[in-house]
Amino acid sequence: MAAVWGYAEPLRILCTREFQASISESFHAELKAAIASEPWLEAHYDVGVDYLKGANGTQFIFRGLRRNVQSVKSLAKIDLTIVEEAEDVPEASWLALEATVFRQPFSELWALWNPRLEGSPVDNRFRKTPPENAITVEVNHFDNPFFPPTLDILRKREQERLDPATYHHVWEGGYLVNSDAQVLAGKWRVAEFEPSDSWDGPYQGGDFGYAQDPTAAVRCYIHGDTLYVSHEAGGRAIELDDIGNKVADGIPSFADYVSRWDSASPGSISIISRNGIPRAQGAPKWQGSVDDGIRYLRAFREIVIHPRCKATINEARLYSYKVDRLTGDILPVLVDANNHYIDAIRYAVSPMIKGGRYNLDAF
Repeated sequence: MAAVWGYAEPLRILCTREFQASISESFHAELKAAIASEPWLEAHYDVGVDYLKGANGTQFIFRGLRRNVQSVKSLAKIDLTIVEEAEDVPEASWLALEATVFRQPFSELWALWNPRLEGSPVDNRFRKTPPENAITVEVNHFDNPFFPPTLDILRKREQERLDPATYHHVWEGGYLVNSDAQVLAGKWRVAEFEPSDSWDGPYQGGDFGYAQDPTAAVRCYIHGDTLYVSHEAGGRAIELDDIGNKVADGIPSFADYVSRWDSASPGSISIISRNGIPRAQGAPKWQGSVDDGIRYLRAFREIVIHPRCKATINEARLYSYKVDRLTGDILPVLVDANNHYIDAIRYAVSPMIKGGRYNLDAF
């Protein structure tokens, strides 16, 4: 796309990354290969060992940020900036770069990266709080029509061998998480299943949200020593009187069964019970109920999550304990994030957590 745009218009295009000791470590090789793949592009560009120039005046400039921030700051009239391996670019480099490259009336910045750390500078900039005029696209192997069959064989083998969090990071663009800090580490997996009449349930739960936090609802079953999460529904900015419609779209016959919701919001439960979820009730809570609920979930031999429950899968990977920034020690303090669908599961099975047929010592 950069080569095509540079063919159509005379542009100054900055190709940069945090570390670039030589031209061989830059975006130059990929551009060269792209240009060589199309005869009309190859005829347009003069491709040198360390430069790329178009017949219309387009110029590609290659810089590393770590040792060349001042050099980058001195550049003028940059129309397009391509940041490769953007995960590695620190905040100071972003500040210097953006102040330089957004001087042209219609300048653009393309950042490309494999997510590694949640809350990294590029993650905060373009995923957590993107500018209003930003377009952020997640691209994975299943979006690639040319994904090689040999690589797909490797992917499937890795899916069986790796833990879900590592597999998701390597193959599906997930954050790299400290598996030891994961609340459900080693307890969950993703698999298709069909509930049987002999299974206990369904058990249904919900957690209220609105703006930043999603409203979350789930359906799950228990069979033997395994908890199965079969359906989910929810999202952000759902009005209370519309939760019934939203949940009904994702969880069949949700209104026909009891569902347990966060009892800290009795008014909200009253509203949804009058608007499509008549059997909604508050989930029991007590001092230490969150920790007891986590112990209960971890008491299962495994938790199997259906592939359609994408938000629940994401939270199972990311729900974690705090990690000391300096020592790396895992602290007995839960991070209050990525826990809304997990909370909904806790509410769904809350009557069994303290007594009942299924209790903490059952397995």
